[in-house]
Amino acid sequence: MLVPIAQIKIKRRVRKDLGNLDDLKDSLRTYGLLNPITINSKYELIAGERRLTAAKEIGWTNINANIIDNLSELEQLEMEIEENNQRKEFTEAELLEGYRRLEKLRNPGFFYKIYLFFKHLFQKMHDFFLGKK
Repeated sequence: MLVPIAQIKIKRRVRKDLGNLDDLKDSLRTYGLLNPITINSKYELIAGERRLTAAKEIGWTNINANIIDNLSELEQLEMEIEENNQRKEFTEAELLEGYRRLEKLRNPGFFYKIYLFFKHLFQKMHDFFLGKK
């Protein structure tokens, strides 16, 4: 649900240091918000303070949020801790593999370019014969 950022209240949080938000702001500008923040029906933040702060700093006035209601203070605190604790960074090998695949897709080799050309050509022919434009 899209909610006005100005209405979201940030209560006492476990995380004190939001860290450098520059990369997150760049990501929001490039890809948008990949994971909504979490708030309760009173618009009190449960999870996503870094995303919310980054969105504010780049001038967003609204943000996507999941609204979860009927949670006790204990359950809200558990969710805040769980959301931050359950993330797992890529291993070095996973990160290298990801960047290798990105590089290959961004700069395909000669034979891959030929493959893509023919794939596109046959798709166009297929669409033409089925009456698609």
